[in-house]
Amino acid sequence: MEQDQNETLVSLTAEIVSSFVANNRISTNEVADLIRNTHDALGGLGRTAEPDGPQHSPAVSVRASLKSKDHIVSLIDGKPYKMLKRHLQKHGLTPEQYRERFNLPANYPMVASAYAEARRDLARTIGLGRKAALQADESESESEPEQDVAPRRSRTRSKAKA
Repeated sequence: MEQDQNETLVSLTAEIVSSFVANNRISTNEVADLIRNTHDALGGLGRTAEPDGPQHSPAVSVRASLKSKDHIVSLIDGKPYKMLKRHLQKHGLTPEQYRERFNLPANYPMVASAYAEARRDLARTIGLGRKAALQADESESESEPEQDVAPRRSRTRSKAKA
């Protein structure tokens, strides 16, 4: 069976090369390359192609990347970072592409947990996220009666004596 396939491959190669040479001018040095390239191309038709994109293996395991609360270890280079967003931009990736490349879940953090907690505490101390409290304060101030202010009299000019 393998010999039949090889004979078929040789005969197909001969037909293709002879028809190409009949219609195109090529030097005798190029004929050998044409035969070799045609034979290789026909031989590779039945094989499955290898994946085009390079396979990315993580520098560290996913579990090891989240081990510390102070930093996240990058799966690209194995270095620790507080935030991965800028690091990913240097490598031309978005967080979604990074998660997809290493088959990470959608809730995989891009910021170290200690850093996120510090930012959360800072936001609370300066009063961010208190819309409801501000609206309640405004409604109380509106319900308080304002002091009555007497209306101003307009000045009128006296008529000139004639």
